[in-house]
Amino acid sequence: MKSSYVELNKKLNELIADFGKENAGITKGFMQMHKTMEKETALSPKMKELIALAIGVASRCDGCIAFHTKLALEHGATRDEIIEAIGVSVFMGGGPALVYASLALKALNDFEER
Repeated sequence: MKSSYVELNKKLNELIADFGKENAGITKGFMQMHKTMEKETALSPKMKELIALAIGVASRCDGCIAFHTKLALEHGATRDEIIEAIGVSVFMGGGPALVYASLALKALNDFEER
């Protein structure tokens, strides 16, 4: 279990920046895709982050949980909305997603405490 998803988020940002120095094309392309995803379209950025968080939980990705919990909060998601999105991931991902749902709750608590 991660000691702090806030710290994980910070460390991953540093590591991704390092990777970007080694492979700028891939990193810039991904970041451009992320900027496009954050635009208001048929779905709000908040809704997109809740979906991304649910997929991150179902995919068992600690880094995704760290990034998308933080971003969902930044886009105005409430605790109840985040917990409900995490619940959808358990519905779709079963037992393994339940384990990561508990980690996503820890991430939410970590980011709310900072």
